[in-house]
Amino acid sequence: QVQLVESGGGLVQPGGSLRLSCTAPGFTLEHYAISWFRQAPGKEGEGVSCISSRDEVTYYLDSVKGRFTISRDTEKNTVYLQMNNLKPEDTANYRCATAGTNCLGEHRGWGQGTQVTVSS
Repeated sequence: QVQLVESGGGLVQPGGSLRLSCTAPGFTLEHYAISWFRQAPGKEGEGVSCISSRDEVTYYLDSVKGRFTISRDTEKNTVYLQMNNLKPEDTANYRCATAGTNCLGEHRGWGQGTQVTVSS
């Protein structure tokens, strides 16, 4: 049973950058699509980005296009979410999960998440 672990969150000023990491100790992520989701207090969760199992396709929420980049380092068994030009509205708990080999479907392996706070 895959269990993903997120890290890399923190407090950053508007316009700053953070890189989130998603890994799975004891489990190889190479053949799995990995998605990032976020949820802010009092708001519904939303899908932020996804990278397909063969890194052929990436998806982004419209509001983060051009600012966020998802990537995979197979050697480190890690999927990254590089977040640039962060805005206060990006403040949320970010979690990664997998729906198998594609970005659609029921997700599993949810981690505890990593908090991103964008504030001056």
